[in-house]
Parts: sequence; C-alpha cells; structure tokens
Amino acid sequence: MDKKLTLSLNENIIETAKRYAKSNNISLSKLIGSYLGTLTKKEQKKENEVTPLVKSLSGVISIDDDFDVKDEYTQYLIEKYK
Repeated sequence: MDKKLTLSLNENIIETAKRYAKSNNISLSKLIGSYLGTLTKKEQKKENEVTPLVKSLSGVISIDDDFDVKDEYTQYLIEKYK
C-alpha cells in the first residue's frame, strides 16, 4: 500500500533528480522509493545473511592451529618470484 511522504530537500537536488527520473522514464516517487529500498535491503543483508555458496564451503578445509598465514604467503611469494 502506497502512502504519502513529504520531504524537504535542496532545490537543486530536486531539479536534478526530476531530470534524472524523466530521462529514465520513471517517476520521482518510484526513483526515491527504489533508492530507499536498496539502502535498507543492503543493511539487512550485511547484518545476518550468509550466501548459499559460503554455507556450502563452510567446514570444507581444516587448518592446523599453528598455521601462520603470513609466513605461508611469504613463502609462496618467494617461490613465485625466484
């Protein structure tokens, strides 16, 4: 259900947004709604979503407790650039 919202914005921003919306054949309301929806969706996704790929890879590799990532990477680079 759509609901009205009143915003106070800088006049230049409003005019620029109107031109952008018109050039993309979309209403200003839909443009702002889409933008706000994208912002809030990103926030929700960041907080608690693990992608299916990450879930499927979880636990596939086991690493020893004494494994030193920096040391291993250094050794890799030494071998690579010999």
